[in-house]
Amino acid sequence: MRLVIGLIVLIAVVAGAYLLLRWIYSGQPSTSARNQFSAAQSVGAATIGQGNIRVVVNALGTVTPIATVTVQTQINGQLMDVEFTEGQLVKKGDFLAQVDPRPYQLLQAQYEGQLAHDQGLLAQAQVDLVRYQKLAEQNSIARQQYEDQIYIVQQYQGTVKLDQAQIDQQKLNVIYCHIISPVTGRVGLRLVDPGNYVQTTNSTGLAVVTQMQPITVIFPIPEDDLPDIVPQLNAGAIFEVAAYDRANVKLLATGRVIALDSQIDTTTGTVKVRAQFDNSDYALFPNQFVNAQLLVKTLHDVVVVPTAAVQRGAPGTYVYVINPDSTVSVRPIKIGPADGPMAAVTSGLSAGERVIVDGTDRLRDGARVTVPGAPAANNRPSGQGTRAPGAQPQGPENSKKSAQ
Repeated sequence: MRLVIGLIVLIAVVAGAYLLLRWIYSGQPSTSARNQFSAAQSVGAATIGQGNIRVVVNALGTVTPIATVTVQTQINGQLMDVEFTEGQLVKKGDFLAQVDPRPYQLLQAQYEGQLAHDQGLLAQAQVDLVRYQKLAEQNSIARQQYEDQIYIVQQYQGTVKLDQAQIDQQKLNVIYCHIISPVTGRVGLRLVDPGNYVQTTNSTGLAVVTQMQPITVIFPIPEDDLPDIVPQLNAGAIFEVAAYDRANVKLLATGRVIALDSQIDTTTGTVKVRAQFDNSDYALFPNQFVNAQLLVKTLHDVVVVPTAAVQRGAPGTYVYVINPDSTVSVRPIKIGPADGPMAAVTSGLSAGERVIVDGTDRLRDGARVTVPGAPAANNRPSGQGTRAPGAQPQGPENSKKSAQ
């Protein structure tokens, strides 16, 4: 009996709770009604327009001089003088250092004396040859004696040439004692001090001269970009390359592509590119790391959207579009290349539509929004046309953020 009474009481309690909850929720507005009458959220907006988008390949590059020469001595001797200053800019042919030339000048004088002696012997042999020739024609001497004299003259002629070569060798050694810069560039730190005995077998050299103007930057690009680059390069197109600092903020120099590597690196799937820069202000320094931006092509008159408006989630890539009744709708889109704060839109948007660029964190489909500074009727200025690429979004508080 008690069990039956307890069961009846439990059923009554459950039924009462159900009726109470039903009564409470029956008095609440629906979700659509809440969205309709809830307070509008303040957002920043931008109008979709058309413009040009640059297709840029970004890569980390290294500043590489066209010529880096270690100045070596081509002669053995004592280093007498160093005429360059560390860090000095020199031109090709400028005097750098002097090796003691006196031993080679003495050898030159010795070989010149030997040459004069052998030239005298040659002259005497040639006179004898003319005499023997006449006697041989008269059958006054043996034919063999005449022929022997011919070979003696040839021997002296060879000796004279040898002496002249030895003299020329010593003249060249004297020239080598006067060391000059092989290229135009900047001299590095001095590697040998005056007074040291330098030899051709030394590996350190006297100094390093690095060409600074022009200079190049070598950077890798993905092999997937080659179909867009190679045909244009073969046709003679000029590809512009901008070099930025490590923070990718300051533009250091602007140059052009001069060469592609002959093969793809199979470990990274990239190919090296060499770009040349005038470097008139010496902003690029050898072995410096820079951010290279290669302009592949420019897309003209395409629909562009601020990158701040692009959201990513369950629908994929989407934006919040402002409807005429000041509500928002989720619009899936497909985007193409991005150029700074703007990105190309391949589908999903058309010029003239407005999108949310700020305040999307609490938005949902169908939510009411208001754009500060816009007319109260529909939050859209009358007669507004297509916004130019990179135009500021409406709303003074959000204009700066959406343009970034």
